[in-house]
Amino acid sequence: MMSSIVIRKPLIFKIALFISLILISYLVFSRPNYSPSWIPHFDKLAHAFSFFILTLLTYYAFKPKYYLIMAFLISYAIIIEVVQSALPYRTASLGDLIADFVGISSFYILLLAHKLRNHLKRK
Repeated sequence: MMSSIVIRKPLIFKIALFISLILISYLVFSRPNYSPSWIPHFDKLAHAFSFFILTLLTYYAFKPKYYLIMAFLISYAIIIEVVQSALPYRTASLGDLIADFVGISSFYILLLAHKLRNHLKRK
């Protein structure tokens, strides 16, 4: 029973990643109809959080080397900004790209801290 859960776990992350990519793509390409002005820099926070989650899901779905995840997600972030620059109701933003990179980097910083903590516990 336990081995079937372990085998299916990457599949769950792959499905979640696929759904997240569709949802995030829809949100970044659709006409914005929200403006939570009560949250400063909401757009940048949303970008960082989205790319943190995408990094986490990609990591657990495929376990590739960090540079492959970063290359894939940074390419996706650049594509988002290029497409947004072509949409009349959206604009491209270097700040959004930086927020995306912060989200990706944050995942790896937390992962490294977690691994370091576990390593120190074992000693």
